[in-house]
Formats: sequence, C-alpha cells, structure tokens
Amino acid sequence: MPNSRPQAPRAHREHRSTGQPARTPWLKRFSAGLIAGAADDDPSGIATYSQAGAKFGYGTLWTVLLSIPLMVAIQAASAMIGRVTGKGLAQNMHKRFPAWLVRSLAVWVAFANVINIGADVAAMGAAVQLLAGGPRLLYCAVAALLSLALQVYVPFSRYSPYLKVLTFSLFAYVGTLFVVHVPWNETLLALVKPGIRPDADYAVMIVAILGTTISPYLFYWQAAQEVEELRQSDEREPLKQAPQQAPEARRRIRMDTVVGMVYSNIVAFCIMLTAAVVLHAHGKTDINSSVDAASALRPVAGNLAFALFAAGIVGTGLLAVPVLAGSTAYFLADAWRRPTGLEKKPAQAKSFYAVLIAAVLLGTALTLLPIDPMKGLFWSAVINGVAAVPLMAVILLLATDHRVMGEHKISPWIRWGGWVATGAMGVADVVMFVTLPGQLGG
Repeated sequence: MPNSRPQAPRAHREHRSTGQPARTPWLKRFSAGLIAGAADDDPSGIATYSQAGAKFGYGTLWTVLLSIPLMVAIQAASAMIGRVTGKGLAQNMHKRFPAWLVRSLAVWVAFANVINIGADVAAMGAAVQLLAGGPRLLYCAVAALLSLALQVYVPFSRYSPYLKVLTFSLFAYVGTLFVVHVPWNETLLALVKPGIRPDADYAVMIVAILGTTISPYLFYWQAAQEVEELRQSDEREPLKQAPQQAPEARRRIRMDTVVGMVYSNIVAFCIMLTAAVVLHAHGKTDINSSVDAASALRPVAGNLAFALFAAGIVGTGLLAVPVLAGSTAYFLADAWRRPTGLEKKPAQAKSFYAVLIAAVLLGTALTLLPIDPMKGLFWSAVINGVAAVPLMAVILLLATDHRVMGEHKISPWIRWGGWVATGAMGVADVVMFVTLPGQLGG
C-alpha cells in the first residue's frame, strides 16, 4: 500500500522498533479520542439534546452518567485495535468475518453518515443565517466545500491541529449556562434521583440520546486516526511489532479517550440543562432542530445566550462533517481493501477520496430536497441503532482475539464495559422497534 509520508532510514526504523519511544508530551496525548468525543456533539446531537431538555426538563440528565463509561469502553477498544495492528477496523474484520458482513456494515453505516452530514450542513447554514442574515443555501454550500477542500488538499498532519482547535467551539454551550439562571440543587437531585417516566415518548427519547451518543462512525474514526498517527510517527510502531511501547500507548489512549468522552458528555449535559431551565420552564417544548433551540433562547435568555448557542452549531458542524465523511471513506475503502489515508494524496488513494467527496456532496444535496430534517435524523438514528449492535460486538470480539491482538488484548474493564454498552444499545433497538409504528404514524 503506498504511503506518501517519507520513510525513516532503515537503521533508524529498526532501532525504534526495538527501543522505547520518547514519552509523548501531555498536550499531544489528546488527539483521536478528543476529536471523536467533540464530534459526537454535532448539530444533530445538539438537536436531540435540546429536544430532551425542552420536552422532559431535568428528566433525561441522568443519561450522561450512563453513557460516559459505555462510550469510553467501546472507543478505547476501537483505538486499541488500530494501535496494536496498525490497520483499520474493516481490515481486521476481514481476518475473522466474511466479506459480505464487513461490507454490509460499511454500507449500512455510510447511509446513516450521509444523512447525518446533510442534517449538519443544513444546521450550519441555518445558524449562520440566524447570526448574519443572507442566503442559507449559500452558507450550506460554503461550509461543505470548505470542509471538503481541507480534507482533500491539506495533509492530515497539518489538518488535525485545526480539528483540535474546533473542539473548543463546544465551550459555547458551557458558557451558555453562565448567562442563564440554573437551579443547581434541583439539577443535582435529578442526576442522583432521575425522574424516569414509563411512557413511549420518554423511551424513544432515551433511545435517541443513546443512539446519538454511541455512534458507529466514531468507532471507526478513532481506530483510523490511531493508524494515521502511526504512519506519521518516526517513533511509534504497531504494538504487535513493538510490544515495549504498550504501557505508554495504553496510558495515552486511556487518557485521550476518557477526556474526550467526558468532554462530550459534559457538553451534552450543558445543552440538555440549558433547554430544561430556559425552554421547558417557559413552556417551549416543541423543539425540532438545533437552530430552533437557538432561536427559542433569544426572547427568554437574551441575545448573548442565543449567539453562543448558534455559534456553537457552526463550530461543531465544521468539526463533525470531516469526521463523518472521513469515517465513511475509511470504512468503505477498507471494506473493499482499497488504500486509505488522509495523509495520502488523492492519486494514491482514489477510492478513499472518491467516497469522501461523494459523502459530503450527497449529504449537501439533501439540503436541497423537500425532506423534513427531523424525519431524516430519525431514520439516521434507526440505521445507526441497527448497525451499532453488531458492529460493537464485532469490535469486542476482535479486541479480545489473540490472533488479532497478540498479547495486547483489551483489559477486562474495557471488555466488560464494551459488552454492557452493546447490551444497552441492543435494549435501545428493541425499544425503538416496539415504538416504531407509533413514530411512523406520527
């Protein structure tokens, strides 16, 4: 497989494969996990969290405490597969599972990702229109083309720092809490004594939150970025070839993943809480999108809360679209055994870049169709929910397989946490299908 990164001299490569790498500076430890966690709070996620807070008040805040350990487990397992083997998830899946299964999962996830890209691009365009006025569709096109140009023409090693910077856009939602009144006693009580409701609407919302939070595209992204960083590094090797690097690699992945997933859930908590204390408390419960939530904040919480919320939609959209498109390209190209890599030039990975470009353009084209965005997000959640359970099971089987991982199988806490996450998503799927006729009828 061609690689555009210049190879280190042979003597140096042999030396680093038998010696310890330099200890990673603490700031550089935050990479794939942090970006994955931040990208999870995309405009589609913001819409879901806003709906939850507006409709059920404090009643869904407890989900962040459930999702943090589940997300950490499955994301860490995905990252370890990439770091140990130096290959993406689909390439490793081919070692244990039939090609039809690997490719079916890849196509299934790709459909959901394209719908999600369309919803995120539409939300960015609408948010800029709210802030500055002007033509929404033009803003949609500019956002999509900017994201696409950076991925195609800028090597990942130069592009990745910009993604890290974009993670700070999520602080807009933390900042929003400082400009609204929050009854913290009531909030903390809702975390330890959740007001769970035994009705279908509440069950569907919990399913939506889990489906938005534990997303298949994030599994593949984090594993793929571990592989990209191996290709770029003159010190790191796959752990199967350099086992002495394992302790440092495990520590880095654990820290990166925990920080990324905690960050993701803190932001989700802030969005749900803002919607609860501002919108639900004032009877505004019919939120249909992230932009609806921003608009509804203005008359109740003021222009600053509105501006912070709307600006956050743009920032996290610019972060999420590359992750969605990139994970789609990695998964599909790997599934068909084609060269992959954002560090490669387009001529070196034609299929990979073709899929990446197609995903962004198709998603953007959806903004031109008379499709209800909430219906699109609903079907995206259905597809993601169906794909997540078998994909999570496959990841955990790979991560505990000696033939794939050698002596570097995931730790017991990641294994059990991953299976609990898989079971939780399986239950969510059952609830989703039980309530599906009612949703279609609505």
